[in-house]
Formats: sequence, C-alpha cells, structure tokens
Amino acid sequence: MRLVPCPTLLGLLVLAACPADVDVGELSITATEASGSQGTTPTTGEAPPDGQPVLEWDLSPIKQFSFSWTPIVAGHYQLMESPGPGEPYVQVGEDLAADATQVAVTVPLHTRLNASYVLRACNGMACTESEPVQVSGSLAEAIGYVKASNPDAGDTFGAILAISGDGDTLAVAAIAESSSATGVGGDQASNSLPGAGAVYVYTRAGATWSQQAYIKASNTDPEDQFGASVALSHDGDTLAVGASLEDSLAVGIDGDQGNHAYNPGAVYVFQRTGESWSQQAYVKASNADESDQFGIALALSGDGNTLAVGAFGEGSSAAGVGGDQNDESASESGAAYVFTRSGSTWSQQAYIKASNTVAHAYFGVEIALDASGDTLAVGSWFEASNATGVDGDQGNSAAPGAGAVYVYTRAGETWSHQAYVKASNTSPGDWFGDSIALSDDGKTMAVGAPNEDSNATGIDGDQANDAAIDAGAIYVFRRTADTWAQEAYVKSSNLRPGDLFGADAQLSADGNVMAVAGLLEDSRATGVGGDQADDLAPDAGAVYVFRRAGAAWSQQAYVKAPNTHADNRFGTIALSADASTMAVGAFLESSHSAGVGGDQTDLSAPGAGAVYLY
Repeated sequence: MRLVPCPTLLGLLVLAACPADVDVGELSITATEASGSQGTTPTTGEAPPDGQPVLEWDLSPIKQFSFSWTPIVAGHYQLMESPGPGEPYVQVGEDLAADATQVAVTVPLHTRLNASYVLRACNGMACTESEPVQVSGSLAEAIGYVKASNPDAGDTFGAILAISGDGDTLAVAAIAESSSATGVGGDQASNSLPGAGAVYVYTRAGATWSQQAYIKASNTDPEDQFGASVALSHDGDTLAVGASLEDSLAVGIDGDQGNHAYNPGAVYVFQRTGESWSQQAYVKASNADESDQFGIALALSGDGNTLAVGAFGEGSSAAGVGGDQNDESASESGAAYVFTRSGSTWSQQAYIKASNTVAHAYFGVEIALDASGDTLAVGSWFEASNATGVDGDQGNSAAPGAGAVYVYTRAGETWSHQAYVKASNTSPGDWFGDSIALSDDGKTMAVGAPNEDSNATGIDGDQANDAAIDAGAIYVFRRTADTWAQEAYVKSSNLRPGDLFGADAQLSADGNVMAVAGLLEDSRATGVGGDQADDLAPDAGAVYVFRRAGAAWSQQAYVKAPNTHADNRFGTIALSADASTMAVGAFLESSHSAGVGGDQTDLSAPGAGAVYLY
C-alpha cells in the first residue's frame, strides 16, 4: 500500500481518520482532521475506551512503517498522521477492527522526515489517543534497494531512470552492460559485447517490487550504449530507449539495422501487453549521419504517442523548424526530432533546430515534453550567448558554454518556437540546459546549470559571485499564457565547489515538487535528513527535494543512499506524478548483489550500480 499525505508533504504520524477519498492503492486517505491531542473529550457523552493505547513502530523495507499495539477494549482503531510539528493529524486509511494489533503503511520516505503517528481507540465518536510516535533520524532501513539481475563491475546500472506516472513501473538503464542478448528476455550471462547496454523493468504490486523484464536492442553491438536515454509513458506501457552510439545508417522507421557507420544513434520503442514486452519500432533520424548521437536524450508524452529525440552531434546549419537537413556546415550544432504514433505506426513529424544555430552548441543534449506532447524544451549546453533571462540577444558568442534552453509549442501538427531561455546570471561554462524538467501542463520548467559558480545557498540567494566553482544551480521558470519568466533561483543547503547541483532535476506532475541532484556532493550521511556538513565521502552524491507553495520554494528534504560511499555518484532521479515515489540511481555503487533487497555491504563489483526507492 502507498500513502499520500492529506494536507502537506512533510510530517508526523498518529492513529486516527480524514475526508475526500484519495486513491493510494491499498489505502485511501479521508480528510477529516483530528486534534492529535492525548485524551480527546468524547463528543457524544459516551464513555471513552478502557485505557490508553500504546503505539509502537518499526521500519521494514520497502518504504514501509510497521505499527503494532496491545489491544484494549475499543470498538475500532484509527491510525493518524501529522506531516510535521504543529500540523493537524489526519486519518490514514480506513478504521481498523477491534481485534487489530498491527498495520503497515507504505510512505514516501523523502516526505516523512518529521512525521509523527498516533493510534486512536474509539467507541462510536469517543476516542482515546496514544502518545505520538515520532519518525525522526535516519530512515535508511526502509529505503528500497534495487540491483540488476546480472550485476557486474562497471555496468553503471542506474545511470538513467524513468518511472511511470503512478509510480508502479520503473525502467533502469545499465549503459555499459555487456551481454550479447537481443530483444526481451535473452541470455544475461554472457559478457562478450562490452558497452552494449541493457534496460531492466521493475513493477510494484502493493509494497513489493520485482523485475518484470530484461530488455536489449534488436541489433545489440559493442559500445552502442543502449540505455543512454530512457522514457516511459504515464501508464508505463510504452518504453523508449536511446542507444546514442548505435552504428546503423538507416533513416526513418524500421530501416536496415546493419552496422554501417560510426555512432549515428538510434531509438527503440517497446510496448507492454499485460506483463509482456515487445519491440514496436526501431527509430532513426531522417538525416542519420556519423557521430550525430541520435538518442542521447529523449522524452515521451503522457500517452506515449509523441516521442522527442535529441541528436546533439548533428551538423546541419539550418535554424528553426523544418529547415534543410542536408547542409553539414555547422558541426555538432545539434538537432531535435519529433515522432508521432498512430495505432502502432510511428512517423517523423518535425525536424527542429535552434533559432541561433552555431557549430558545437550541442542543441539536443537534453529534451523534455509536457504530458500532452505539445510543449517541447530542448537544452543546448554549449550555446555561447551572454544574454540573460527570456528572449535576450541570441546573436553574440561572448559566453562560451553558458548554455540555453529553447521552448517550442505544437498546434495541430505544426511546431513553432516560443521562447529562448537563459539563466539570470549567465556565465561562460555554466552548462545551463544540462537538465530540464517540465510539469504535466507545461507551465513550470526547471533547468539545471551544474557548473554554475555562485556560493549562495537556498532560494534566491546572491547570484553575482563566482566563489564556488561548479557548485551548480537550478532555475525555475513559469509560463503565463505564452510568456515565460524566471520564478526562482535554487541552490543546495550545503553547497560546496564541484558538487554539480542541477546535474539532474525532476518535477511532479503539478510542478510543485522538485527533486534535484548534487551528483558529486561529499557528505557520508545516510538516509533522509542526515548530517550535511560531513564531507568525508567525496563524490558520493545527494538529492534535494523542494516544494512550492504559491510562488515560494523551500527545501523539504536532504536525501542520501542507505549505504553511502565515496565516488558512488548517487543522483540520477525519477519521480512519480504525485511525487510519492522517488527512485535515485547511484551508477558507480559497488555491491555485487542481485535483484531487490540484496546485500548492500558487498563491495566486490565496483561500478556495478544500484537504484534506491524512497
């Protein structure tokens, strides 16, 4: 069962109830507020239950809080939760039977740092409450731990992640995996094709995760890096996988997969029917060429019927939408391609370039789509203009590597450029656009600049100094009608030079929750809410969760692995639509265990990689 908090995201837990049924799997939350004070006065004149219940709790993977109590004379029990100090208690799930002695709830751990729970023993409307049970300290024991079914040193499992909207399907890439298998469910045991890459699909039933599929390219080859990008539709039934170093010179859909060139790149689309996966399409650029790296980034619309693909090495000098694809005079300028599906048939809809195309800008290094597929954001991390804000001067090259993001919108089948977006403190080498996330409605956009240098912390600090080289930053933009404006400048709470904060960022469907990676953060803390000041695990990595109320952002949680080690690179993120499930990859983690819930202390496979569930 999965728990979504009623009024807020952070909190305390108590045993009681609430109104407005919200479907959360095996539990539902009704939002009727309870006082949360011990010894509630009966409202009916009826005598309260005999005695005061005593609530105990424990952690049990994955993401579960287990509560137990010795029964007293009562008609029923209620489990109540308070998301944080001073927050009201609300009931978790339905009333519990008079003879009940335990209950387990599955919770989003990254939102439960300060939660507390109370057990209410009730006769009619008269209830007696237990003392609150605080959920504080490390929650590391309840963090899910996921490994490949065939882990090997150097596989980089967890380098790229995607999760379905409901949070019940997770796709994990291991871009350096070496099996020679092809298609779905092949032989995982061989290691004859180094760097071929693989994708693993996991599904959740209740609180239990298990591997559903092992997926390879239909033309597996060494060093193709199948899994360089991964995306899932909202229902989890459509999966797109990029292999940016694939070598066929085919163009369009389902062409000749034979290897004829150096790294044009490809995308593979898979479809799930029931619990079975099969390849639906083999997708290539309409102007495939060597070193284009088509598939380095991709995104799917919510229904899975629109696919956007980046090819940051593409070399045309065209600008805007639908230009000349055959002019190769702007090496590594980059391009984006949009494909649409009708039934099970895919076709290319658009060929998109920057509005200020120049060589070596790497347009297409990152791609994001909103749920409808009608808003597209494309990152160009080496774009060189020194403009700031939205729609500034694109014409100069005074800030090499500053980066930019370009926003396009679709009306019917026609795409057009909507905005040219820059940081508010543009500087050379910041790589603005290295990560991009869009809310489902396309009105909130988060953009990472992992090499930004300010030593500010928190929200809207001093952007003007360069005292913390490559500390990183996130910029949040909001669209009103057709106009974009920056809403927030976001930094980590324990900023250090070289942390690369902003190397990955994800938004909830409504855009009000944002998870941001500090890929090279150094603390050796574990779990949620640990010591941020301990820098004894260089490049371990961390994730920071922020929440928006109105237009104001604040940091909600500081998240680490349960087995933090130096150089693990914890910080590739996938976030469910409601933000109740967060998966984080650490692609250089070293355990040799396989499957879900294995031994985290085995360090015999350096770089095998792992994924953690919160």
